[in-house]
Amino acid sequence: MTFTLYHHGSSVCAAKVRFAMAEKGIDWNGEYIDILAGEQFEPEYLKINPKAVVPTLVHDDLIITDSTVIVEYLDHIMPENSVHPADPWERAQVRYWTKAVDEDLHPACGAMTFLCSHRHTVLRKLGKEGAEKFLASTPEFSVTSDWKSFKDSIVRYGFEAPGAVEKVRLYDNYLAKMDTALDGNDWLVGNKFSIADIALTPYVNRLAMMSMRGMWEGGRLPNVDRWFKAVERHPHFKTSFIDWVPEDLTNDLRDNGAMSWPEVAKILKIEI
Repeated sequence: MTFTLYHHGSSVCAAKVRFAMAEKGIDWNGEYIDILAGEQFEPEYLKINPKAVVPTLVHDDLIITDSTVIVEYLDHIMPENSVHPADPWERAQVRYWTKAVDEDLHPACGAMTFLCSHRHTVLRKLGKEGAEKFLASTPEFSVTSDWKSFKDSIVRYGFEAPGAVEKVRLYDNYLAKMDTALDGNDWLVGNKFSIADIALTPYVNRLAMMSMRGMWEGGRLPNVDRWFKAVERHPHFKTSFIDWVPEDLTNDLRDNGAMSWPEVAKILKIEI
């Protein structure tokens, strides 16, 4: 079997699949798609992923899109080292987490990332004319049914964009839910490392890379703080997340995020 993963260093969904594949011990070939340069809009890529997002997994001649579906597919064809629990009740519990990620947290992360970092990078990297082309190239239906117009608004107006503040609060609400679930537990479901932890890791790591650890550190969400420190010690964390992010992008996320942090802290009433 041959696996080819189309991915990008800053994509939370691609990172989730890399993390899961590492946990399962799957070797794969990579095709790097620079989503900040608009490579996901190239006609050849749109043929395999009409949503113009990453990741896309090609298994021999089969195409599988959407990170949650990809991980479930891999566990079906390679049930050894499954990242899903065998117990039906625990499997249902992790499904609640992955469903919440896909429906709520992922769109919020897209908004937070563009709001706090990518809008600055896109404008600097592509210029005004290039940014207009980048925004116009987004399909009508991508991350969400209104992602094209919402991303356009965020890039243009930042925290003043309609709905931007609500996405910040929604993100923070999920961290609070995690903190509750982790009370007295090392991991999110059944006190065992699973797809629930794999699925949430990219979203907490995104905040960390954007200089926003203050959302859980300093005693604010102690269980999330403890959990994420354990995740960072995981043997596959660095190779699945940190090593794939180009240095300039790492710097952009850190510096742009630090610039945006006071506004986020103000929205969440965090003293800094």
